[in-house]
Amino acid sequence: MTIDIKPFSFPTTVAFVDDSAAFLSNLSLQLDPQLAFRLFSSPAKALQFLNEPSAASDPGAEPLLAPYRDRTEENDAHQVIAMSVDAIRSQVHNAERFESTSVVVVDYDMPELNGVEFCRRIENPSIRKIILTGKADEHVAVKSFNEGLIDRFIRKHDTDAVDALNRAVEDMQNAYFDKACRTILDGLAVSEYGFLKDRALAAHVNGIFDSLGIVEHYLSYQPNGLLMFDSAGTPYLMIIHTDESLRGVREIAVEQRAPADFLAELDSHRSLPYFWRTEGYYPAQCVQWQPYMHPASVFDGERRYVYSIVRKPAGFALDHIVPYDRYLQRLDEEIQAAWRSR
Repeated sequence: MTIDIKPFSFPTTVAFVDDSAAFLSNLSLQLDPQLAFRLFSSPAKALQFLNEPSAASDPGAEPLLAPYRDRTEENDAHQVIAMSVDAIRSQVHNAERFESTSVVVVDYDMPELNGVEFCRRIENPSIRKIILTGKADEHVAVKSFNEGLIDRFIRKHDTDAVDALNRAVEDMQNAYFDKACRTILDGLAVSEYGFLKDRALAAHVNGIFDSLGIVEHYLSYQPNGLLMFDSAGTPYLMIIHTDESLRGVREIAVEQRAPADFLAELDSHRSLPYFWRTEGYYPAQCVQWQPYMHPASVFDGERRYVYSIVRKPAGFALDHIVPYDRYLQRLDEEIQAAWRSR
């Protein structure tokens, strides 16, 4: 269930580890077709891959948070934390963002290395771990789960094992981003980004994601909202205003001598402006304001919101963004080449 709107989220990769190449090949045909995954029939090679430093670092690993000291404060011990919203949105420019491994699914009974020991040797604490167990080693999996070494275990020979696995992978990928976003979300929730913690709005936004096929999104600013992408890389900007932020837009428009018909349109909530050259605010000496207006909707959650969705918004350097579909195609080609070489 969606509780909050994550400040950022994008597809990640799942690693499947089993000493039986035939089992992996069969399993791959039953996975969600939109899931990015890598297959390893050697636990040693899988560990080497997972523990190698990667350009695709954990989400949020770049400096989204940094110490900032108020220079007017005499006490050197006084320090606050500055948050870079720009760094959140800039993650979309990382062409290797989808390479991040969020979940590992590993068989327990492997002669080279059992699944529990494999999980113990994974160095990245952010990776979520799922063990596939047989009846004989189920008690070991339960013990490992209770100790917090693994996050989920699935009985390999249950009739609904694949369905359970697909659900567990989705849950664990969400948990991966929940952990990455927790501190950022708590910090932003007391600011103008409080809409992130509105549960009713979060459910509504999740419905918008589904209807547009959105697979990744990033918190945006000026105007505040979400920069979103479908799997083909088509960008959308969801502009989100509260009554308070709209008052600010209106006050600046009045200062800039905006015409009465613009103010009336703004007050009607039928459409919202996206003045992308002036950080969302009415530009000085603007005569033709109509092309900057976009149809709006009103949603009542914990507060009232007026939002608009702009397809292919101007003002963002998005020409070279790598779409998720292209990454999936590359992974598929790599897997096929690997099987042909056997």
